[in-house]
Amino acid sequence: MEYDPQELEERWRERWAETGRYEADPADAASDDDPTFITVPYPYPSGGMHIGHARTYTVPDVYARYRRQQGDNVLFPIAWHVTGTPIIGAVERLKKGEEKQLSVLRDTYDVPEDTLTDLETPMGFARYFIEQHYKQGMQSLGLSVDWRREFTTNDERYSKFITWQYETLRDRGLLEKGLHPVKYCTNEKQPVTTHDILEGEEAEFQEYTLVRFGHGDTVVPMATLRPETVRGVTNAYIAPDADYVYADVDGEQWFVSAAAVEKLQLQAHDVTVERRVSGAELVGERVTNPITGDDVLVLPADFVDPENATGVVMSVPAHSPDDYVALQEAKADDARMAEYGIDPADVDAIEPVPILSVEGYGEVPAQSAVEEAGITDSADPALEKATKDLYNKEFHAGRLNDDYGEFAGELVEDVRTRFRDAHRDEGAFGTMQEFSEDVVCRCGGDVVVAEQDTWFLRYNDEAWKQKAHRVVSEMDAIPENTRGEYDHTIDWLNEWPCIRNYGLGTRLPWDDDFVIEPLSDSTVYMAYYTIAHRLQDVPVDELDREFFDALFYGADAVDDAPDRALELREEWDYWYPVDYRFSANDLISNHLTFYLFHHAELFDRPQWPQGIVIMGMGLLEGEKMSSSKGHVVLPGKAIEEYGADTVRFFLLNSAEPWQDYDWRDDQVASVKNQLERFWNRADERIEAGAPDERPELEQEDRWLLSKLQQTVRDVTEAMEASETRSASQAAFYNFEEQLRWYRRRTETERPAARWTLQHVLETRLRLLAPFVPFLTNELHERLTGTPAEDAPWPDVDEEFEDDAVEASEAQIERLTEDIKGIQQSLANAEEDVPEADPDRIRITVAADWKRDVFHTVVEEGGNQGAVMGTVMQDPDLRERGNAVNDLVGELVDFVRGREESEVAALSELDEFAAYEAATAFLSREFDADVVLQLEGEDTDATKHAIPLRPAIELEADE
Repeated sequence: MEYDPQELEERWRERWAETGRYEADPADAASDDDPTFITVPYPYPSGGMHIGHARTYTVPDVYARYRRQQGDNVLFPIAWHVTGTPIIGAVERLKKGEEKQLSVLRDTYDVPEDTLTDLETPMGFARYFIEQHYKQGMQSLGLSVDWRREFTTNDERYSKFITWQYETLRDRGLLEKGLHPVKYCTNEKQPVTTHDILEGEEAEFQEYTLVRFGHGDTVVPMATLRPETVRGVTNAYIAPDADYVYADVDGEQWFVSAAAVEKLQLQAHDVTVERRVSGAELVGERVTNPITGDDVLVLPADFVDPENATGVVMSVPAHSPDDYVALQEAKADDARMAEYGIDPADVDAIEPVPILSVEGYGEVPAQSAVEEAGITDSADPALEKATKDLYNKEFHAGRLNDDYGEFAGELVEDVRTRFRDAHRDEGAFGTMQEFSEDVVCRCGGDVVVAEQDTWFLRYNDEAWKQKAHRVVSEMDAIPENTRGEYDHTIDWLNEWPCIRNYGLGTRLPWDDDFVIEPLSDSTVYMAYYTIAHRLQDVPVDELDREFFDALFYGADAVDDAPDRALELREEWDYWYPVDYRFSANDLISNHLTFYLFHHAELFDRPQWPQGIVIMGMGLLEGEKMSSSKGHVVLPGKAIEEYGADTVRFFLLNSAEPWQDYDWRDDQVASVKNQLERFWNRADERIEAGAPDERPELEQEDRWLLSKLQQTVRDVTEAMEASETRSASQAAFYNFEEQLRWYRRRTETERPAARWTLQHVLETRLRLLAPFVPFLTNELHERLTGTPAEDAPWPDVDEEFEDDAVEASEAQIERLTEDIKGIQQSLANAEEDVPEADPDRIRITVAADWKRDVFHTVVEEGGNQGAVMGTVMQDPDLRERGNAVNDLVGELVDFVRGREESEVAALSELDEFAAYEAATAFLSREFDADVVLQLEGEDTDATKHAIPLRPAIELEADE
């Protein structure tokens, strides 16, 4: 039967859909099925599904399928996250006819021209990509999803569920209103969160100290992250051609960049612009240091970014390699200085002012760093590292000098905050928030830090943090090294603004001017999956606080518990908790930790998450996937070209879930060829048939069946750890190596061989069923009458485990490879060597006394000293002197690193008998006579044979 993946896969999709194969309902009380609940982040349909998404959803599907074969009742649901503004932004860009947006829709996601108008409403846009991309792609991949439970986060019943959650958190004191720094889109005029960010997703809030330099009655604030260096300021820099303003800021006149005005306004300052000027207005002027009282010169500099902070920066050349190099360049540019009316002599007079000492650097640390690195100009890429290294060393080991009074002699890391606060209290310093990098909203607007009067979740509550830490300590973190990342995130999380001014989603229950933002409405939606399909029968107006309290907390939680809520509680209680959540590594710092916080607070310990599996990032031909650049592969096209099983197998086999993977067309095509070969061999085996009863087995058969048991064990252990790559490698590629040897070793049409190969095929089909369900279901049903997914997961059959047979066969394989190695060496000789194609192969097995030494090596656990102490007590061995010493060394090397069970089996092996039984095979393999002899008995004792490494001679007739 020819392998046609498209025809085969379509038949199984139809069959699954018609039978509702993956619709999961609670088992009855008499059933011994264990419930397993698996979830994955629901997709945000602001664009189409690409191959990276395919892997995200296929990994948990494999685990779901595995658990079903283990006898579990498995729930694997999916829904659609539409909350927030990205979809609204996409619709607006579409309606404006933005060419980039149109190109993504038409060229990347193949949206037909006549369909574009259907996408001009937010839910129309979302529905198109849900139905035409995500859902279609998931079904094509064969995901075992219970589609009855799907919903969108804009559904009115889901909003009632979110309303319950936030009313509960508010009543428990975990939701408050107040001023808080937020990410603010200057285009949309509202707060945004990570899901709304196009660039700068990893940006962190940075609190700058504003040093209030003076120019007459005007404040010229300069931002720094190192306020303790203020005594080392020698000059300032400004961008002469940029726009600046004189502005009234909280009743004072300030001089700042025009770009700083909106930032200051958004950070709770009252700002009125009085006059606009260029930066050149301040060039050549002197401003007064509020701490030292010194006047410092303002110099022009093109490197100053007016978009950052206030647009005026102070220079500390003694402690900043950047500033040191910039000062040297300014001193060398007399013409530039003269252009702005600055006397070059005044610039030459500027010298670095050291304010601290640090071991490993000279009196002027920045100068030492620059000179040691050989840096000569500001364009040198080594300057960034030199600056970072010095900053780090000074922070941890730098001690302030005597000019710092009460702070003198202290380490910078111990004193920085106290120094800043002291001068902030006396009015010399202020504060300004900035990001660690540029941030851009998905709508294209700049994102800045704003202080907003907003509702926020109190993730800084110590009792709440302790509960979340407890969840982390008790759950299964895969891989284990991610556990610390959750704890770290819990520790640094502070208040989290949970609302925005507009967008799709649930309105804040007590203030419908606001919408709960995407990361905040997606923390416990997993609980909603359990009853989503049954809530459709409940009128929306009945889904009030009491309804959900009764549903999640039981009849005693409310005065008059609705019967319907208590019925639904049974299903929720059956499925909960979530056994495993599969999610992306970058969500640990927000969504996944929020998920832990909210479950810890809203549900009791038995309902806390049991495990989280982290997934890595996908690359395409070595580069990061990008929808906006069209650098993506659509699952539909990949499946059309290769088949769903191939797509699945490549995605699962190329890397472990938490590792990054790289989609490469040539490798995917190779996987398709491998699966086709597997199909063809399986098809031949099924057609050939096999005896119903097990015939008497030969050693080769017993060996293959023993290897099969280890494969079952390896695959099962890997699946339990969610190691999908290790599992699929063991079941498919690694066992193919065993089969190749078996086919070389025996006559495969023997009845026992046919029975063995059919048993092996049936077991492997069940092992591979989670990975390639279409192909394995078809073959297993043809072989047994039952689809592979409906057959139980294989158990290790101890009857077939045989260390002795494996040891014997391993020796025969090792001997075969040694003979081939000798042949190859002879064939590579410059002159023709007849023995390269031998007529006779003489194999000499080590003498009995050598075998006795080997037994001693095994008994002493490979301890060479102990072995020598034992063997030297034997007079016969003692007489052999160096020969025994050399042999012990070789044998100790041989057993070192090998499993104890393997060494034990080898020590019991009758090596001569093993080779004797294989002489017919060896003769056939090399087309030569095989002569087997025992050293010292059949031949002289000069042969250099050792146990398990016989001497080999290739002979050619003249």
